[in-house]
Amino acid sequence: MSGKNYVILLAGGVGKRMGAGIPKQFLKVEGKPLIVYSIENFQRHPQIEKIVVVCVKEWIEQLRELVAAYGLTKVAWIVEGGATGHDSIRNGVFFLRDKLQAEDYIVVHDAVRPVLPQKAIGEVLRVAHEKGNASSSIACHPPIVYTEDFESGIRDVDREHVMLTASPQAFRYSLALRCYEQAEREDRHDFTFTSSLLIHCGERVYFAKGTASNIKITTRADLALFRALLRIPEEELYD
Repeated sequence: MSGKNYVILLAGGVGKRMGAGIPKQFLKVEGKPLIVYSIENFQRHPQIEKIVVVCVKEWIEQLRELVAAYGLTKVAWIVEGGATGHDSIRNGVFFLRDKLQAEDYIVVHDAVRPVLPQKAIGEVLRVAHEKGNASSSIACHPPIVYTEDFESGIRDVDREHVMLTASPQAFRYSLALRCYEQAEREDRHDFTFTSSLLIHCGERVYFAKGTASNIKITTRADLALFRALLRIPEEELYD
C-alpha cells in the first residue's frame, strides 16, 4: 500500500442517553474502559501508523493516563473535540495538516464502536487505497418504510439498493482535507459522517465489507450486548 495509515478516533461526545454521569467511552466493561478496547483494535493492526484521539476536553488528562497505563504507544496526539460530530472530525483532520502527506490515509472511527475485527480494518484500508475512500458497510435486510410524519408511511424503500454504513471509514488525506475545507467555507457543521460530506462535495463513496457486530454503544442494553460479543472469537465476528 502506498501512503501511511493514520486513525482519527472520535471520543468527543458526552453520552447523555446513557445516563451514566460520565462520557460513555470511559465506561468500564470487564474492568476496561470502552475507549481502550477501541484503541487496542488499531494498536495491534500492523498497517496503522499513529492515532490521534479527539476527546471531550474535561477528560483529556484521564485519557492520557489510560494511554500510559495500557501501553497504547500508537496514540501520538490527543486533541479537543468540537461542538458537533462533524466539528470533532474536522478538528482531527485539520490538526494533521502539517503531519501527513497528501497521499497518506486517515481512518475515522467512533470510540464507542469497540467491536472491530482486524479483518474489517484491513478491508476498509484495502478499498480506500484502491478507490480513494471506503466505508464499512453491510447489506440492508430489514424492510424500510419511508415516513413523512414519523408516525406512518405509505412507501417502501428498495432495500436491494440500500447499504448500511458505519465507521470505520477511510479516506485519502488530500480528499478528506479538501472536503472539510469546503465545509468550512460553506459554514456547514452537520455532516455526522465523512462519507456524507463527500457526497455533498460530489464524490462517489465506496463500500468495504463490514460486520453487524460493529455495534455503537448508546444504551445500557448495548453494554450487555458488548459483554456477550467479547466472548465470541474474533474470526467468527467477520465472515
